[in-house]
Amino acid sequence: MKIDKYEWIVIALAAFIFLTACISPPGLMDDVDAVQAQIARTMLESGDWVTAKLNGIAYLEKPPLKYWMMACLYIVFGVHDWVARLAVAIAIVGLCWAVFRFALWVTNSKTAAFYSGLIITSSIGLFLFTRFLIPDVLVTLTITTAIWSFLGIIDDEKSPNYWVVTGAISIGLGILLKGFIAIVFPLGTAGLYLFLTKQAFQKETWKKLNLPLFISIILIIALPWHILATLRNPPYFEFSMVSEPGKYRGFFWFYIFNEHILRFLGKRFPHDYNTVPIVSFWLLNLLWLFPGSAFLPTLKTLKFSLKPENRLEKLSLLALCWIAVVMGFFSFSTRQEYYSMPIYPALALLIGIALSKKEELPKFGRWLITTVFGISAIAILAILYLVRNSVAKGDISNALAKSSDVYNVYTLSLGHLGDLNLNSFAYLRFPLVLALISTFVGLLSMYWAKRNRNIAFVLLTVTMLIFFQAATQALIVFEPYLGSRPLAEALKASPPGKLVVDNQYYVFSTVFFYTNPKQALLLNGRVTNLSYGSYAPGAPNVFINDEEFKDLWLKTERFYLLVEAPAFGRLQKLLGEDKFHLVKESGGKLLLTNQP
Repeated sequence: MKIDKYEWIVIALAAFIFLTACISPPGLMDDVDAVQAQIARTMLESGDWVTAKLNGIAYLEKPPLKYWMMACLYIVFGVHDWVARLAVAIAIVGLCWAVFRFALWVTNSKTAAFYSGLIITSSIGLFLFTRFLIPDVLVTLTITTAIWSFLGIIDDEKSPNYWVVTGAISIGLGILLKGFIAIVFPLGTAGLYLFLTKQAFQKETWKKLNLPLFISIILIIALPWHILATLRNPPYFEFSMVSEPGKYRGFFWFYIFNEHILRFLGKRFPHDYNTVPIVSFWLLNLLWLFPGSAFLPTLKTLKFSLKPENRLEKLSLLALCWIAVVMGFFSFSTRQEYYSMPIYPALALLIGIALSKKEELPKFGRWLITTVFGISAIAILAILYLVRNSVAKGDISNALAKSSDVYNVYTLSLGHLGDLNLNSFAYLRFPLVLALISTFVGLLSMYWAKRNRNIAFVLLTVTMLIFFQAATQALIVFEPYLGSRPLAEALKASPPGKLVVDNQYYVFSTVFFYTNPKQALLLNGRVTNLSYGSYAPGAPNVFINDEEFKDLWLKTERFYLLVEAPAFGRLQKLLGEDKFHLVKESGGKLLLTNQP
């Protein structure tokens, strides 16, 4: 397989953006980020590669393939935060490359492939929603490959079985990454396409699909883990549409009913998630695909037909089916901002191919991008001017306006953006300067648009590269607030003692990753993600209440406590201020000990 200069440019830019983003700092974030990294480490250390665990409690929500990938990378490179990020970063580069190759296969046009690859590489959403360790980009890659394989099955008369095997492997791996959406989205897309084109009613179509081979491969890949997880986490089979606290029904019920069916219906317990309003969920894709989304009007140059005559027309209709299935599914389900990620490749393909048919970049798109960068430059300059005399004392948590509505705000992925206020930008001067530079490069790219659209597109991607570097620098500033690594470092440097964490595990999950305690006590933490597994037979008793904490804290044995500053007042009233000795304060969180 020969790789030309256009392909190398896409791969190189994607690698530079996403592989360098693995570097620490910033460290891992509290919540899901460090949780995923720690699960992989626990699997490696315990030798149990079937049942994920946190602090000794079974964590049955997600399939294990991503943990296996991370654990294998730990074996090669050691347990580090940058290694935990590596699997996701490699998958992103693979996705950008797959989009390039998909477009090239469909059109045989290097220009179309080049634009498609750069559009997804430079998209805001792909960068933003891969800053924490969720499997969505990995499953997006498997969905993309599976849908490409379906197009190969119906279009390639010579070797349909090659595509059947490729698609089945993709779906099997996707199921092990994020469950059954990995099969629902590709099959839903294929089914809708076959129905619209009336190929679903043709015997020849089903012969090409070779369902016995297709299903067999998926089962060989995905079924063994599901069987083992069921056997190791009984009761084996229980069927109930009621999700309630304090009731343990084993892996099968929790994974199939609670995490798939009841989550879709919004009836899952614990209800530790929020949902984005449906109109926002649809319209935000314009932002997630920016700057490529500025050229969406060019899609009118493509032919969308229910009787496609060539590979390009087939892809055009298939991509619309792809988008409709994913967005339609989540329109009737709970949804986070990043749940639309599987449609990014479809949009990138359509926009990139449509742009390749134009002699120059469309005027509307150039105007919109110029306007966005121009307004952004003015806004950044205004902010820098307004904070010119502001003094940044301590870390950024001192300036942020944290919401008291924790459930409705912070259960959304971007909830913390609402904490920003003018004073907080005094801590972000360097990221703002980098973002300002990116706007100037973006304006320069539009200047080149009439002269050489390929150079203009590369400059546009470089614009986003600089902007992403600005975002990374901002995350470094936010690290004490979004993570707890400074507290973890202070704990490692302190005399040995037993760790107590106020509230749920997720609040201080980075401390668990960076210190790796054998086990910690969770004060009033039998909630959310560890609640279900805590009722399993043989689960360790790591949960304590205020009275039990009081008894422990007054012992001569050394204990350490991690607590958020606003919650500390409750414990001071319980025991008295003189019973706590401050070890470290960072990001509005405290590390305390009961011994001087």
